[in-house]
Amino acid sequence: MWDKAGIDTEQAKQTFSSFKVWNSSSAAAKDIAVKYYKNFESIKAERSNSIAFIGQVGSGKTHLSIALAVNFLKKDISVIYMPYRDVITKIKQNMLDEEFYQKELGKYKNAKVLLIDDLFKGKVTESDINIMFEIINYRYLNHSPIIISSEFSADRLLDFDEAVGSRILQMCKNCTVQIEGRENNYRLKGII
Repeated sequence: MWDKAGIDTEQAKQTFSSFKVWNSSSAAAKDIAVKYYKNFESIKAERSNSIAFIGQVGSGKTHLSIALAVNFLKKDISVIYMPYRDVITKIKQNMLDEEFYQKELGKYKNAKVLLIDDLFKGKVTESDINIMFEIINYRYLNHSPIIISSEFSADRLLDFDEAVGSRILQMCKNCTVQIEGRENNYRLKGII
């Protein structure tokens, strides 16, 4: 189950119960994630059927995203994990192989639930944006749920690429967790 989803056994340990709440922002993020999970069956076919964890590095965005995926998998709702930087690099390295390209994009376009981790992490090229537009637009048009984590704020997503950003924000309209401020970086807790 984990292999098919692209989640390794270490990641599978990232659950709601293992998520350490350390301040009001982390508590709110966890509450929204749990509420999204509980309401998923009633919203999964709607336009706004997705969730985004955006903003501050080290704030638990990936942990909560994977916790959602783990819970969905336990309920036999298939999820595909897409670590953005790794996948985009692999796709670009094989763009000339049309069969591979279409098969790889199809995997992310057609997933029942797609978890995109660290969207737009690192240096992003125009081809990165085009690939992500193709995946996001397909899912947008087909009302296919996404779980997204990104260091970008809502404004930065829109400034970066409005076509991709506006689709994501509309899909996640009811469940966008935007975390700001270094005090929300768990890795720096007790250091600064």
